[in-house]
Amino acid sequence: MSAAQTPALRRTYVDTAWGQVHAVTAGDSGPWIGLLHESPLSSEVWLDVVRALAGRARVVAFDTPGYGASSPPPAAGFEIPDYAAVLAEAAAGLGMTSPVFAGVHTGASLAVELAHAVPDTAGIVLSGIALLTKEQRAEFIAGWTPPVPTDTEGAQFTWAVERYRRIWPDLTPELLHVAVTQVLRVKDRYDWGYQAAFRHDPAGPLAALTQPVLLLDAEHDMLAFADPIALELAADARLEILPGLVGQPHLRAPQAYADHLASFAQECATPERTPA
Repeated sequence: MSAAQTPALRRTYVDTAWGQVHAVTAGDSGPWIGLLHESPLSSEVWLDVVRALAGRARVVAFDTPGYGASSPPPAAGFEIPDYAAVLAEAAAGLGMTSPVFAGVHTGASLAVELAHAVPDTAGIVLSGIALLTKEQRAEFIAGWTPPVPTDTEGAQFTWAVERYRRIWPDLTPELLHVAVTQVLRVKDRYDWGYQAAFRHDPAGPLAALTQPVLLLDAEHDMLAFADPIALELAADARLEILPGLVGQPHLRAPQAYADHLASFAQECATPERTPA
């Protein structure tokens, strides 16, 4: 695609109960698709997917409150349904109707709750849903979000680089740059959304959904073990695996991810699948 053909991305802000939610949008026709990132990153991780979807959908990549350029919650300690309620306000403010919400990790938990907060949600796409045992949940709560060391020698930069070299296998310089710059942007509250996601159990809300669910996962994602559990819980679910990927399917295979998502969103938009 030439520069002249590259879809234009628009950045916008929507007023909500927690201040402004920032989003990147593209596309003027087709089904509405909302994209929800993992903690502690931002809509920047979705840009290639947004571009790939722009000719087939009206796509919105949100910054979760407290991350990217979105206003933070009033304090730490809010829960995933609270975050989802604010994102539902933002979706309504943008005029989204019968949307499909797609999320990765924390974003997957948000997508499940958004399907309850936005009554006309047409379907959801989950990449790495945190269906954890109580013991796994407690382990993540205790150990996944240590304080960020900060000094004039750059300890915060070393910490961020080492963190993503540890938790994201097969890093490229581009992936490392995105991850490090986004986490350091919110270093003093990077744990807020993480901890909300670790406290949240999506099992009940997922089982209560009537909308179709697409589990769209990297083959070797750290949470891929939960996909069979999700298939059992959801009333209308199917699994599509992006083979060979170690995680971050939206960043490592954005075109393939977008193709699966666009096909699912179009299916959800057909009259027989549209909620009454």
